[in-house]
Amino acid sequence: MRLTRFTDLALRVLMRLAVEETDLPTTREVAAAMEVPYTHTAKVVAKLQHLGLVEARRGRGGGLALTGAGRSASVGGIVRELEGAGDVVDCDGTTPCPLRSACILRGALRRAQEAFFAALDPLTVNSLVAAPTGPLLLGIAGPRAHSPG
Repeated sequence: MRLTRFTDLALRVLMRLAVEETDLPTTREVAAAMEVPYTHTAKVVAKLQHLGLVEARRGRGGGLALTGAGRSASVGGIVRELEGAGDVVDCDGTTPCPLRSACILRGALRRAQEAFFAALDPLTVNSLVAAPTGPLLLGIAGPRAHSPG
């Protein structure tokens, strides 16, 4: 199973926001700290807002903040939501596989995909930023970086 770049960036944005203690970084600052294009980051932030995981505040003193739901959200649940419920392989695509009605592999891949998600279920966004990850994220937070401690 391989995550899309969108899901990968979403998880990194959530982790970055989880270590923020006082300042609210802007989408541009998060994009710069993660070294990804602003437009991609803005799309990710919009989706995370829609899911209730991130709050964006406008104006002076504004920025991005992780919500309580975002802190305690299951990583498996987030990945399921962002990746969708599609199969690992597209057996019914433009050229349907002739084996699809009696294929053992399709079911096995579906079970493997669910096992992948299930392995992520016990993790929360907060648990992803425990040491050593959290302090490292603070070190790459960008211009308004905090020093740990």
